[in-house]
Amino acid sequence: MLKIDSITLRPLLPADEEFSCQVYASTRTEEMERVDWSPEQKEAFLRMQSEAQIKHYRSYYPKAEYQVIQLEDVPIGRLFIERSETSILIMDIALLPEYRNAGIGTAIIRDLMSEAGLAGLPLVLRVEFFNPVIRLYARLGFVKTREVNSVYQEMVWTPGKDQT
Repeated sequence: MLKIDSITLRPLLPADEEFSCQVYASTRTEEMERVDWSPEQKEAFLRMQSEAQIKHYRSYYPKAEYQVIQLEDVPIGRLFIERSETSILIMDIALLPEYRNAGIGTAIIRDLMSEAGLAGLPLVLRVEFFNPVIRLYARLGFVKTREVNSVYQEMVWTPGKDQT
């Protein structure tokens, strides 16, 4: 059993680029199993996609915080957040597979919900339609507000309106 109080966040550093790419790639494992590519092709594709994602985020969310999720001193995931006057946006939250389903992500999201509640701001995220984490978000009180495009939907938790 993991101790949730051993979880900390620290800034994502240039030296974390490989780790961040590894976390990103771990979120696309099932998808990569369905393509008939060599391991080298998959790795190159995932690296390119990871770099493009970070470049996009840094371009469109210049004030965002890019953080590494750590269990004690071991990097286990990443959390990208943009805080604004109108909302707190969870741009990305991902854990390495061996740390999923242990309550870590839930604890981090609950902390963000507390922060949003104190600030009186909605907590916003975007998630792929097929991602099973949608069930967790719904249990925590997030509500689908719109379809962002053909792949993503936006979900919002509003202080005082959650079901938890």
